[in-house]
Amino acid sequence: MSISLSSLILLPIWINMAQIQQGGPDEKEKTTALKDLLSRIDLDELMKKDEPPLDFPDTLEGFEYAFNEKGQLRHIKTGEPFVFNYREDLHRWNQKRYEALGEIITKYVYELLEKDCNLKKVTIPVDATESEPKSFIFMSEDALTNPQKLMVLIHGSGVVRAGQWARRLIINEDLDSGTQIPFIKRAVNEGYGVIVLNPNENYIEVEKPKTHVQSTSDSTDEPAEKRERKDKVSKETKKRRDFYEKYRNPQREKEMVQLYIRENGSPEEHAVYVWDHFIAQSVAENVFFVAHSYGGLAFVELNCCNWVSSSEPLDTSVESMLPDCPRVSAGCIH
Repeated sequence: MSISLSSLILLPIWINMAQIQQGGPDEKEKTTALKDLLSRIDLDELMKKDEPPLDFPDTLEGFEYAFNEKGQLRHIKTGEPFVFNYREDLHRWNQKRYEALGEIITKYVYELLEKDCNLKKVTIPVDATESEPKSFIFMSEDALTNPQKLMVLIHGSGVVRAGQWARRLIINEDLDSGTQIPFIKRAVNEGYGVIVLNPNENYIEVEKPKTHVQSTSDSTDEPAEKRERKDKVSKETKKRRDFYEKYRNPQREKEMVQLYIRENGSPEEHAVYVWDHFIAQSVAENVFFVAHSYGGLAFVELNCCNWVSSSEPLDTSVESMLPDCPRVSAGCIH
């Protein structure tokens, strides 16, 4: 017999079971009955009714959205802005949908950097083998050869990638508000070389390989009765674990593992790597940084120096209460 429910609040049941288990024989019988009930609940059917499949389009057109002439994301048919709560009372599904759209927008911005801003995509590490994880940055053709000025852009933490300031602003406002494109275009028009960092692209994800666990009965010389008892306990443990996993992850999303990119495994590492292999190789007389949020902290990792007002002689080390870049005297108090 299989019980199928359209909705079920599991938490109170588990709480009640914990309370019952503290009692006597009658309570233990109730516990057994509840366990039997829960074991017969068809979780696959339950979750199928509660949450649609996490199967989303991989293009803006598939989502029925497009950017208009003002750079605003609008529904192709209705002209309305993006709606997060596409399905009521399904926050997790709506969030997954939002994330799927965000990944498409990231690729869209990459295309704009190449097509509209005329930047080139450069793979890092520069000596990466064909099989190892890789990342990339974007550069103008004259980034390393411009003799006068170079502008470096660094975004903040989170889901944003090269060319973005804030995904939320891109989706809910417009491209000019949420991307670095206006900065890049102005910099190019004013004669700057440009380098766009990608400090959040620190690893690639691959599906976790399935591992085969050998049965204890195949690898021990224990008495048959003891082996059977241990196997039974192992099966019960696996059953409970699968039960919780089905509730936590009803659609059996793939388990992924992260493979970090060499010398670019964090925003700080990335900033130092790009400095050593690109920015330091530039012939520009002046280098300007535009950094947002955590991008500023990544910039500090580049052995920056802060000249502060002080009566001490010029370049004398000045103590700081903050763990930021080294501070030295500017040789004046004004």
